[in-house]
Amino acid sequence: MVIDLDNLSVTFGKRPILKELRASLKARAIGLLGPNGAGKTTLIHTLLGFHPPTSGTARIFGQDIVGEAKGIRTLVGYMPERDSFISKMTCVQFVRLMAELSGIPTEAALERAHEALFYVGLGEARYRTLDTYSLGMKQLAKLAQAIVHGPKLIILDEPTNGLDPPTRQRMIRLIREIRDSGQAHILLSSHLLRDVEECCEEILVLKDGRIAVSCDLEEERRANRKFIELETRGGNGAFAEAIAQLGCEYAVTNERRMKLVLPEGVEIRDLYRLAAERQVQIRRLNYKKDSLEEIFLKAMEG
Repeated sequence: MVIDLDNLSVTFGKRPILKELRASLKARAIGLLGPNGAGKTTLIHTLLGFHPPTSGTARIFGQDIVGEAKGIRTLVGYMPERDSFISKMTCVQFVRLMAELSGIPTEAALERAHEALFYVGLGEARYRTLDTYSLGMKQLAKLAQAIVHGPKLIILDEPTNGLDPPTRQRMIRLIREIRDSGQAHILLSSHLLRDVEECCEEILVLKDGRIAVSCDLEEERRANRKFIELETRGGNGAFAEAIAQLGCEYAVTNERRMKLVLPEGVEIRDLYRLAAERQVQIRRLNYKKDSLEEIFLKAMEG
């Protein structure tokens, strides 16, 4: 298990921020979603040990965030949403410092810093001071310092925030490469549903400090397929009977149109086969699985 939330609650003063979170997250890439004020950043900071739980706990790779916080910090890389650079420091110096703070010996830290910066595409600019970097370069520098010590879990907070389309694509490509390498898991927090949909296999949606949805993204899509809408010509009654024999739930809206849901194991080609056998023309077919946006909006409405 990558992250295990065990009745986790966090209160600031008398205000509850996270409320009895229970979830077991195990995917290679996990998306963290929710509207502003839902508790996403508080959850990240609690996992990192910045905020102590009021009650309950969480575990990262089986290690408790309270009792084993020091060990967890060696396993986790963190890319914060806001810039947290040291003024007038070159990028390679900064990334080297972050590696040393993560427990890497000084000489090895410098080598790792060079490797990380070449990996994210900042090799030619690594000796420039960070204050001369563009927004996109700063985001890549933050990614470099998050991965420099070889963590098992990389927490990315709004990694594409403010990026232009080419730089965003580079960031998404790097995230997917890290995911597919099998060397680290990713927790990606983003307001951009497209980023999560492109990178993540599992999602956790927070709403008002509680879990609204925790699911495998592809399983959720399969479970929430929309009705297929068909427009046909000829022999609709016999065609509907054949569809029923396949195990499809259906409703005939008029003599030419019907809606149905495909059960597991039944494909679109089966509908065309039945239509051909009964000499029915399928003039139009609309079929779409739920997008992440629809899953998210359902969670907010629920």
